[in-house]
Amino acid sequence: MSTSRPRVRVSPLTDHRAIPAALVGRLATVALLAAIAAPARAQAPVGYTAADGATEKATEQRAAAIPSAVDMGRYSRWLARQPHMSGTPAQAETRDYVVKEMHDWGLETSVRAYDVYMPHPLSVRVWQLGRDTVELPLAEGPVPGDSTSMLPQVLTFNGYGAAGDVSGEVIYVNYGLIEDYAHLDSIGVSVAGKIVIARYGRSFRGIKAREAEKHGALALLIYSDPADDGFFRGDVYPAGPMRPTQGVQRGSVMNEDGDPSTPGYPSLPGVPRLTVAQMAIPRIPVLPISYGNAAQLLAGLRDTAPNPRAPHESALPQRWQGGLPFRYHVGPGPTRARIAVVMDSGRAAYKTIWDTFGVIRGSTYPDEIVMVGGHRDGWGPGAADNVSGVTSVMESARAIAALTRAGHRPKRTIVFATWDAEEWGLIGSTEYVEDDSLALTRGAVAYLNQDVAADGRSFGAGGSPSLRETLRDIARELPDPDDSTRALFDAWRHAPDTTGPTFGNPGGGSDFAGFYNHLGIPILEWGFGGRGGVYHSAYDDNTWMERFGDSGYVHHAAAARVGAAILLRLANADLLPYDYVEYARTMATYVDPLARAATARGLTVSVSGLTAAIGRFGDAAARWSATRDSVLAAGGSIHGARDANAALRGVERALTRPAGLRTRPWYRNLIYAADEDNGYADVVMPSVAEAIRGGDPSLVDREIADLADRFDNGAHALDAATAAVRRSK
Repeated sequence: MSTSRPRVRVSPLTDHRAIPAALVGRLATVALLAAIAAPARAQAPVGYTAADGATEKATEQRAAAIPSAVDMGRYSRWLARQPHMSGTPAQAETRDYVVKEMHDWGLETSVRAYDVYMPHPLSVRVWQLGRDTVELPLAEGPVPGDSTSMLPQVLTFNGYGAAGDVSGEVIYVNYGLIEDYAHLDSIGVSVAGKIVIARYGRSFRGIKAREAEKHGALALLIYSDPADDGFFRGDVYPAGPMRPTQGVQRGSVMNEDGDPSTPGYPSLPGVPRLTVAQMAIPRIPVLPISYGNAAQLLAGLRDTAPNPRAPHESALPQRWQGGLPFRYHVGPGPTRARIAVVMDSGRAAYKTIWDTFGVIRGSTYPDEIVMVGGHRDGWGPGAADNVSGVTSVMESARAIAALTRAGHRPKRTIVFATWDAEEWGLIGSTEYVEDDSLALTRGAVAYLNQDVAADGRSFGAGGSPSLRETLRDIARELPDPDDSTRALFDAWRHAPDTTGPTFGNPGGGSDFAGFYNHLGIPILEWGFGGRGGVYHSAYDDNTWMERFGDSGYVHHAAAARVGAAILLRLANADLLPYDYVEYARTMATYVDPLARAATARGLTVSVSGLTAAIGRFGDAAARWSATRDSVLAAGGSIHGARDANAALRGVERALTRPAGLRTRPWYRNLIYAADEDNGYADVVMPSVAEAIRGGDPSLVDREIADLADRFDNGAHALDAATAAVRRSK
């Protein structure tokens, strides 16, 4: 994953469950109509006639019986047998392996190549300067009992950090957040001309680099503090799953998605490219180091600025204290460091990446596409991130291919994709989306993402509100891999909790971004997570996986079962099973928190227009749901299905804006986005939320009005679907 490791993310606004009073009556109507439709839903999955629903459930059960933990272990041991960073020969080998397997199963296979700006490091070095200058050992090195860790490793670097050779005093900046620099400013400490050291966490590493550069730092070192994923959390590898003293978290520090030399368009031969100076990438060296090396630098720091409230005490807030066995200090100095980074340049900085595709053509609607994908590249062997996701994609492909050979071809086309260069900034999937945007906008039903599909036993999921009930329903039909006597849904819900399982929002951070954030295509992601500290390190390999992640690959197989079942559910539906009743209900919970956020900023704005528009959207959703279920309950052919499904695919497209967000035009979806100042947090209704943050009441009013218009457009699409099937009766 290029940004956040957890799959379930919580937006600052999603903790509020209050629904505006003006919507209570409308949502009561929605709930009533949904209840009326319940008998039909009990007999068949949403979107199916009774006869087709019975056939579909039997087909899904046959598909779910195919994924094999043994086979998935075999794939994993091959794909994660060595480091395979994007742009290397080892990564090309993963391309060939996946394509061969899918071809052997009978899928149509293809590969797309893109040439992207991706400089690799030639040399990375860090010294602690002083009377006895010491060069810090950056390599992670082998660990006992793990033969893969003894292979040559990817250098410890951050993708898109700049080349350079700089020296200076060291300053500790906590997590390197905007508020951390504000604290330093308040005590009179400047990082200008200094080397800053920050710990990983609380924000995407690219934003840490952005803030360090903005404040004038010469370079940035980032380390994983043991309080966050090291010995404070459990035994360290190889004795336990947590990050050892020498463990390093690599990762990209670019804040944009896609090839930085071709922003907004695919990296095809002959296209114009930005110069390096024009690219939105850091201009300072950025390197990851271990907490063992961080201790060397942090231990010698002392505070040079007094605490304004208590001059005899440290200026370091207690929340800045990490888990190393000494008191942390801010500095600057007296510790000094030197950082030297050499990157390849010129034509050598451009690398070829490869996306792979396996396709099963639909029998009835071949131009309608259901896609599942996961990225092949990693910063090391990548057994968890993301060989586990690739094996899930592969095994769901094998399962559905077997059914197709047996005569059960899906109605819609299913595409099984593996992406390259996700770790560098979602590059492979972004280039593909930009390359095929017209076909995807017209025909894509959904994109399903598999990123870290299994590195533990706890099931989690995220995605568009319109698809959440589909995943819940699938989870009710499949067994918990740890207890076959209960459904996966019950394990996910963490019984006796009856409120239902939690979903994360599709803010960003993985390969669904191009589909959802850019084009407005509904998405889902799921997987089994656990406790670990080898993220983006050389120790994310099969030995770690088989000891601490998923010893028998049973959760890998469970993830593939979920994928196969959802793909079939979406591919075979008579009428696409989007739940826009739930969507409207979810949207309604976001309005009051936006109003409160505006009030907290001292802004006087009205959200009544947005409230009313969501209400109209909810009414249209209720009409569609009642009509759909009535038509399906009657059985027989549905002559308006094609037109209705086309209208349904347009609902969430209507909630995008071609011009995008004011701050990030590539992000067109106006419902969810990653926080531009965090990257790990999600922002709901970001066009409005960012206007509120900017403090301009007239802009807030315009953004509220624009978003209300988009909800009305979505309601019109729902009404078009309703009219299409009514005409067919």
